[in-house]
Amino acid sequence: MKRTQNALAVLALVCLPCSALAQPANSTLNRIKDSGTLRICTPGDYKPFSFEKAPGTFEGLDVDLMQTLATALQARPQYVKTSWANLMPDFVAGKCDIAVGGISVTLERQRQAYFSAPYMINGKTPLTRCENAARFHTIESINQPAVRVIANPGGSNERFARTHFDRAQLKIHSDNLTIFDEVIKKNADVFVTEAAEAIVQSKAHPELCAVNPQKPLQYAEMAYLLPQGDEVFKHFVDQWLHLSTASGDFGRVRARWLPE
Repeated sequence: MKRTQNALAVLALVCLPCSALAQPANSTLNRIKDSGTLRICTPGDYKPFSFEKAPGTFEGLDVDLMQTLATALQARPQYVKTSWANLMPDFVAGKCDIAVGGISVTLERQRQAYFSAPYMINGKTPLTRCENAARFHTIESINQPAVRVIANPGGSNERFARTHFDRAQLKIHSDNLTIFDEVIKKNADVFVTEAAEAIVQSKAHPELCAVNPQKPLQYAEMAYLLPQGDEVFKHFVDQWLHLSTASGDFGRVRARWLPE
């Protein structure tokens, strides 16, 4: 009996530092537990992922998913409005616990933050007026001096445009909500964005067509931004995402915002 008690005492001493290492006092999970809030950064201008329909009120695929994550954390979601240009500065400054809204996984962002496991493949896709759809199937066909390319600032769309369309006429349009109107009004020829957004906007605007969204110009993944170095919170979010997918909850939310 005494030998067993000694063994348990040793085991407790061995495991104590392990548990402390697994969840440090300043972990995101502890902060959420203490405050009862899950702070969520989002630009809120990217359908179908996150859209601010009224000041402080958001809707979309990621918004629905964040509600289920908040429930799993026994917390309430609190949205922090940002922009694509300010997304990384705001996140690194600690203004939120997680960032969502159609965020592409990039190595540049990976240097400053963790990503969750990817939840969607969503590559770059041309969006143009339907009468021009046959013209813009490749990067080469878009990257021509006579082609007017438009992009929104601060995110992967701008980086993609600046990297691949150096010969085209590139215009940076600051408002992601009205950028589609510029193409409709023929002030621009093509906007290259993620396949999901191109599909949603082509359904909302019959004048616009997504060009080969199933075969994008560049492979891309969507994921959530998480605090760098917080392994505990990353594992929690990844496991929540895995269970949501396995249970079918993720598929039902996706089908609501991205119907086949």
